Amino acid sequence: MGVDREGGVRRRPGRAVAYGACGVVLLAGCASMPDSGDLRDVESTPRQDTQVRVFAMPPRDDAAPGEIVQGFLEALTSDDPNYDTARKYLTAAAAQKWRPERSTTVLADGPSTQPDPKAGGREDSGNLTYTLVGSRVATVDVQQAYSPDHGPYNRNVHLTRDPKSGQWRIDAPPEGVVMGKSDFQRNYTSVNKYYLASDTSAGTTGQPVTVADPVFVRERVDPMTQLVRSLLKGPTSWLGPVVRSSFPTGTELKKGVDSLAPDDQNKLTVPLNARASRVGTAKCTEMATQMLLTLQDLTPTLDAVELQGANGKRLCDFTRERGSAKGPEYLYFLDDKHRLVRMADASSSTSVVPVPGALGEGDKPLRSVAVSRDEHDAAGVSYDGKSLYVTSLASGGSLGDPVVHSQGATSDDRLTTPSWDARGDLWVADRDRRDPRLLLLEQGGGRPVEVRTPALSGRIKDVRVAADGVRIALIVEQGDKQSLLVGRIEREEKSGEQPVVSVLELRSATPGLEQVTAMSWSGDSRLVVVGREQDGVQQMRFVQVDGSTPEGPAPAALTGVKAVAASENDRVPLAAYSEDDGIVRLPSGAQWQKIAKEGSAPVYPG
Repeated sequence: MGVDREGGVRRRPGRAVAYGACGVVLLAGCASMPDSGDLRDVESTPRQDTQVRVFAMPPRDDAAPGEIVQGFLEALTSDDPNYDTARKYLTAAAAQKWRPERSTTVLADGPSTQPDPKAGGREDSGNLTYTLVGSRVATVDVQQAYSPDHGPYNRNVHLTRDPKSGQWRIDAPPEGVVMGKSDFQRNYTSVNKYYLASDTSAGTTGQPVTVADPVFVRERVDPMTQLVRSLLKGPTSWLGPVVRSSFPTGTELKKGVDSLAPDDQNKLTVPLNARASRVGTAKCTEMATQMLLTLQDLTPTLDAVELQGANGKRLCDFTRERGSAKGPEYLYFLDDKHRLVRMADASSSTSVVPVPGALGEGDKPLRSVAVSRDEHDAAGVSYDGKSLYVTSLASGGSLGDPVVHSQGATSDDRLTTPSWDARGDLWVADRDRRDPRLLLLEQGGGRPVEVRTPALSGRIKDVRVAADGVRIALIVEQGDKQSLLVGRIEREEKSGEQPVVSVLELRSATPGLEQVTAMSWSGDSRLVVVGREQDGVQQMRFVQVDGSTPEGPAPAALTGVKAVAASENDRVPLAAYSEDDGIVRLPSGAQWQKIAKEGSAPVYPG
């Protein structure tokens, strides 16, 4: 759990200590003390060992310059809430100016440290410069938002010797915090904040749609209070243009509230400042809902949130309904005659029946399908990829005329698998090399809206819109590579005219994969993808929308995967189409199970 760095200054034993539930752990050059079993190297201690807390040791008297640099870097990886010990390695002026919360730079192996006499003099002169060197993996900004990064890291750390005490201290530290990837994974955890989509409601219910905004918090430094403060500050810059918060601007925790914890009834009381005291009941309920959804991502056992005003009086509360999360009723796919069939998702049987209506009972062979989120309608792309049809999943429904037509030269240059959002709008891409387009059909019909993609380089190969309707995942082909990009959907509504719809600020969700061939949303901020690294073999993995890797194992290996289907409800099993096994599904804790040898194109609603 110490600083995972190579070369340069070596770690000196005893630089930091970690206090566990049952003992003490040395951070530098020693081993952890797990609850049972043998001692292990500290750096290999699993993240889930939450009994271990790491605290830094202050600099010893007459410490050499290299020890000061080493101790400072190790203090950055500790569980010291305000980095007070790290500041003891700095001069008084530097300690006052240094702002560790502004950023965290994540390196592949931690920073190597090398003295640089050319940059900052000699030890006998009272001034020294060390250079921190590494390979960047990611950055976490002041809003706690994660961004994949790459390239060399090279920063100078300048030290000076106090003329009175003779002690070496750092007077020019690196910006923010810097640490290796393994230390980052131990120190930080990804959690979702929840906001409300600005202009999206869920179908016919008219209820606001919640949108996940992933951030990283320090896992062992009162993460609940960190997360509440982050929620109150508002959404990250990337998501901000398309969501809103119910908390009035300037809402903060009540002065003097430094830590939050639920009571023995799994209820959390959150005292707020005067900014929140005058909200109405409906608005307050939205606030409490946002708060509970956010904190449940961190603490699943939390059942209720009560908001209090500055005077200590109850504003409102919100209690979750156990078991209220609704999953899809069916898994859908195409049978051996390329007609739409379905099977009950929760059932352990493999009983498959045609869907009611023209897509299941008719004679039109299909290439791909999408089912609306209320499971009332479906969209199907013809087997040749030229035409998109939308029809009701009701007996006797007619197919009608295609709502979109492609002029692509081959089936691979025509329409992608379509995708429905929470508003009931339908998305599809035309891969025609002469005229590639991303299209939106409001409520699944009418004249298609051509979606603007000003920053897109390459051709869209696949489309999946998130349930919230404000984020979209695209597989984009550029040259010989296929990448997964996630963009923000912005809409400008014009009275009597078609809306102007744009996909903006596309960012990579799979920086480690060179060829992404299939994907599906698999949670509020997570996707499951099929792809391979450079010179690697095909693999299936989970990724976060911000490009980070979520905790937990990857799905079990499966060969020849051509399509994958998942639900935002993580209790619903994954499904896939494999060239070797047909339609298969992956129940929790089990291996892949065959459903239909001749089937293809599996989808859940969405």
